[in-house]
Amino acid sequence: SRPVALSDTFGVLRERNFRLLWVGQATSTLGDGLLPVALAFAVLSTLDRSATALGLVLAAHTLPLAAFVLIGGVWADRLPRQLVMLVSDAIRCIVQAALAVLLLTGAAELWHLVALIAVYGTAEAFFQPAVTGLVPAVASGPRLQQANAMLGVTRSGAFVVGPAVAGLLAAVANPGFVFAVDAGTFAVSAASLAMLRVPKAVRQRARESFLAELAGGWRELVSRTWLWVIILWATTILFALVAPFQTLGPLVAKQSLGGPAAWGTIAAAFGLGMVVGGLVALRFKPARPMFACSVAFFLAVPGPAFLAMRWPVFAIAGAQMLAGVAIGFFIAVWQTTLQQHVPEESLSRVSAWDWMGSFAFAPLGFVLAGPVADQIGISTTLWIGAVWCAVSTAAVVAVPSIRNLRRIEGPETPEAGAAPADALIVPGAPQP
Repeated sequence: SRPVALSDTFGVLRERNFRLLWVGQATSTLGDGLLPVALAFAVLSTLDRSATALGLVLAAHTLPLAAFVLIGGVWADRLPRQLVMLVSDAIRCIVQAALAVLLLTGAAELWHLVALIAVYGTAEAFFQPAVTGLVPAVASGPRLQQANAMLGVTRSGAFVVGPAVAGLLAAVANPGFVFAVDAGTFAVSAASLAMLRVPKAVRQRARESFLAELAGGWRELVSRTWLWVIILWATTILFALVAPFQTLGPLVAKQSLGGPAAWGTIAAAFGLGMVVGGLVALRFKPARPMFACSVAFFLAVPGPAFLAMRWPVFAIAGAQMLAGVAIGFFIAVWQTTLQQHVPEESLSRVSAWDWMGSFAFAPLGFVLAGPVADQIGISTTLWIGAVWCAVSTAAVVAVPSIRNLRRIEGPETPEAGAAPADALIVPGAPQP
């Protein structure tokens, strides 16, 4: 690993465009950090529904995310990426405000949550490929991993504070307050995006049909073994490990660990671990990035095993903190590797394939977790996820292209976005 000079650990925040993006994302992710616990107990407590109902709501988020993210990736490579992100933020602001009103007035029903969360997931499907493609345009090359790590640390920090606060609020107040706060944070994010000045991207190829451009992103993906292997692996992890853990965890907390506050503590510990992992990524650049990330992922195995055995909250939280360290580091290095090895004009489409592939079976995992646990037991279901995490991670580490992929060091460049005035665009202006 190559360490970054201590004095430049947060140097990317001196770059105006990235600083604006970071402020907006820091605000919106603070609101998002409240949601997992609030949503879980809006279903389990406020609506008095089961783990199967919670799985349905969670699937309503991930299913449209997987279904529409490829469309989002193509349009993020065609339109100004900040415009795509602005529209997405506006839609999600409206959705969260509507959920807040429904919950606070006592009018909410399960189908309301399913429908509105599905709209939220659809809007997010356009946002995620766009932001992956935008980051290299607002952060200078040598600070790209630093930029990704800063965004990751901020998001992780939100998921330290958010779940703990949401757990307490859900125990004593209506979860609708949480959704109202999140609506406001999306408004701040949109305002921050509107102030960005991003250099025009010069399109190197003629405009093709939608399907041709989608196929072009697919070719970029399958031409890199390390890329499709990681995505396929992530698909199985989300299906077999993450979906059951998120669906059954709140139920275990309600039955055996003390309720919302206990689950909020476990979720917050995971977020704290992600902060630590992101801070590590701020300072260290692995020479073999995918190998380092894959080996670190073994730290994700103990959490579901401890939950299956219903160990004390502090033990589960400690295991989840270790998992968070691995995943926080993984996300920052993965995003940087993707941005360095994939051409800029194809980046959002490849990122869309990444999102779609990763989440392809997650909705099914959310829907099946409750019924499967009813048949074979909660503990057995969680153990299956833990074992699969260990076995699949070992298989990924053994792939030669994962072990041998080398980091690309870009040349020193001026601050991203510091282009001549006639090369700048205003938000919403047409560009390729």
